[in-house]
Amino acid sequence: MSGLSQQEMLDAGVHFGHLRKKWNPKMLPYIFMERKGIHIIDLNKTNEGLIRAANAMRKIARSGKKILFVATKKQAKDLVAKAAEEVGMPHVTERWLGGMLTNFSTIRKSIKKKQTIEKMLNEKATALTKKERLMLGRERDKLDRILGGVEDMSRAPSALFIVDISHEHIALAEAKRLGIATFAIVDTNSDPTSVDFAIPANDDASKSVGIITNYLINTIKEGLSERQKEKQESDYSDSASEEQRSNTGESSGDKDQEQRRRNLRNRKRKPGTGGGGSTEG
Repeated sequence: MSGLSQQEMLDAGVHFGHLRKKWNPKMLPYIFMERKGIHIIDLNKTNEGLIRAANAMRKIARSGKKILFVATKKQAKDLVAKAAEEVGMPHVTERWLGGMLTNFSTIRKSIKKKQTIEKMLNEKATALTKKERLMLGRERDKLDRILGGVEDMSRAPSALFIVDISHEHIALAEAKRLGIATFAIVDTNSDPTSVDFAIPANDDASKSVGIITNYLINTIKEGLSERQKEKQESDYSDSASEEQRSNTGESSGDKDQEQRRRNLRNRKRKPGTGGGGSTEG
């Protein structure tokens, strides 16, 4: 698998880090140079991290597991939400609720509450005043804004993809506590060792976040496509086996029927042993 080209990343501003005074020393292996007080990220390291993360994500998607996308920063949330929805993955792009992973049962209750409100508002037979409908509508919109991206997530995800781990430190802490794999775009002000798959890159520019996210989304699509292909092959194999068993059963039945006919003919041809024999005069 080939990563992004150097020119693509340069055009998107992937190489721009933070000011030197804000840097995290653990990012030193990923820094190429310093220019005018700003650290420049080594794009070769970015590609290495991106390819490693993409291969792991493809395997997760191929196995049918979910990856939760987390990006509540203004410049990243819309494009990340759109990308996650494109491959049917859950996402949090408004606000991370404390306990969204570690207290998932409570989150599920809030989702059920939202669904109940929607049902009440959609049923014309429900006797609600205009004021009650207005209040319920506002509550539904609030819950949908915060929990809409995880409404179809019935259990904790297998992995998290995070944009800016410093900003999303609560989500990262909960994932680590539960042993969930973590993927992240890590800028020069963050600790790359705190995630399983670090992609050193600019996490502030929307173009930088977009180009990396879209690359990962394409690999997830490949994983989902491979899963679908394997499922179709498995269904075809099962169908062929069933047909073979059916044909074998029919063939066996025909043989038994033919044998019964043979036995019946043989009994008819056999001379009788009873009756009178010849006598001498």
